[in-house]
Amino acid sequence: MKIYVPIDAAARALGADQVARAVAAEAKARGEAVQIIRNGSRGMVWLEPLVEVEQDGVRMGFGPMTPDAVAQLWDGGDLALGPVDDLRWMRLQTRLTFARTGVIDPVDYDDYAAHGGLKGLRAAISAGPESIVQTITDSGLRGRGGAGFPTGIKWKTVAGAPGPQKYIVCNADEGDSGTFADRMLMEGDPFCLIEGMAIAGIAVGATQGYIYIRSEYPDAIRAMNDAIAAARARGMLGGSVLGSGFAYDMEVRVGAGAYVCGEETSLLNSLEGKRGVVRAKPPIPALHGFLGRPTVVNNVISLGSVPWIMANGAAAYAAYGIGRSKGTIPLQIAGNVKHGGLFEIAFGVSLRQIIEDFGGGTASGRPVKAVQSGGPLGAYFPPALFDTPFCYEEFAGQDGLVGHAGVVVFDDTTDMLDMARFAMEFCAIESCGKCTPCRIGSVRGVETLDRIASGDETGIPILRDLCNTMKWGSLCALGGFAPYPVLSALNHFPDDFTGRSAPQQEAAE
Repeated sequence: MKIYVPIDAAARALGADQVARAVAAEAKARGEAVQIIRNGSRGMVWLEPLVEVEQDGVRMGFGPMTPDAVAQLWDGGDLALGPVDDLRWMRLQTRLTFARTGVIDPVDYDDYAAHGGLKGLRAAISAGPESIVQTITDSGLRGRGGAGFPTGIKWKTVAGAPGPQKYIVCNADEGDSGTFADRMLMEGDPFCLIEGMAIAGIAVGATQGYIYIRSEYPDAIRAMNDAIAAARARGMLGGSVLGSGFAYDMEVRVGAGAYVCGEETSLLNSLEGKRGVVRAKPPIPALHGFLGRPTVVNNVISLGSVPWIMANGAAAYAAYGIGRSKGTIPLQIAGNVKHGGLFEIAFGVSLRQIIEDFGGGTASGRPVKAVQSGGPLGAYFPPALFDTPFCYEEFAGQDGLVGHAGVVVFDDTTDMLDMARFAMEFCAIESCGKCTPCRIGSVRGVETLDRIASGDETGIPILRDLCNTMKWGSLCALGGFAPYPVLSALNHFPDDFTGRSAPQQEAAE
């Protein structure tokens, strides 16, 4: 009897470890031999810990499970959900990158291979470097970390750049609020990321890679280190990847908690042991990156999408999505929402469908007031824009950001001036301090918003002017994007910025 209990950080935070111990104790008391497998999360956070019992090859779900209810795994009860793959949340998805997440033992190499792993790497080895780059280019894959830059173009640049050593750097410094896709993949299917990085290394001629993981992700760090050791022992990494003659190896590096290190040049400085500050561009990392050598810097989901593309072909991947937004996107639905979690689907669904259909509306039961996509520096969309398709160009046309695809929901009790202030304060705290518009502008932004909150509406045009300076004058996206949530809140929710007075504000606080 196989019983799956997730080892994902969200599930553990909700008591999965205690449930696993209770399952072992219950099985012992019943005199039954069971195999407890610690899998990743399926992404249905509201059902965690989601325990699965395999019966005749079908995984039956129970959740949210508690230690005192584990007898239901044998006897049935109100926590029984039926076959997990038949749950509506799972049926509506198009799981390509996350096909194995929640299904396999994350650090079992054979389990990974038995569920389609290594097919992309073997196809890449057979195709050769130039063909790999062309396939990724033709697939239309774009950076999933936020910038949306075409992955194939970046790889082609590094492949053609001269240098005695090249590197693959995976940006796993997932610092945006409401985002957890990188963490889920690393904790639930780490070999997928290793495979994607190995393919990238073969494609551009890089023999060494690094995964830069934020220190706040200890479970992901453990899973990646364990998987790398297993991959090296089985010949997936090393001097001859799967016996191909191509050399590629990699290791984990842990960040120190700076949000700005999610920006690729700050990350490279940190990786080199320097202070995490933004570098001026040019030169770009593809030509002058880690230790001054040509470097591919890609996000976890970008690299994790590569094995499926190589295994199934560029056309198969490009068939998903719309326009220039090709493939699937792992939506991370969070905030004041009934059904929060990870939902992988092709580009093109509307915000309304994400919030109301997938997310089930607000957890509070109140009307939705705003949705923020793209992390703490993403724009706020009002209900009037909820029919906007979730795509790069469509969001940009509404002065919004797809970003890392975190979708955070707010109900009608939210004060949007407070949210605008949070964005400026966040920027002030996390600024690396290198450029004046970000370093000083964010502090002045907080002061100006406090002035508006006190009832002084003459601060509104000053705030707009300040945002314009930060947007166009900042060295990187931290200062450049901070105006997005501020201006969107101001433009779409003007009533939250006017008609205020000091006594009213104090009463509200």
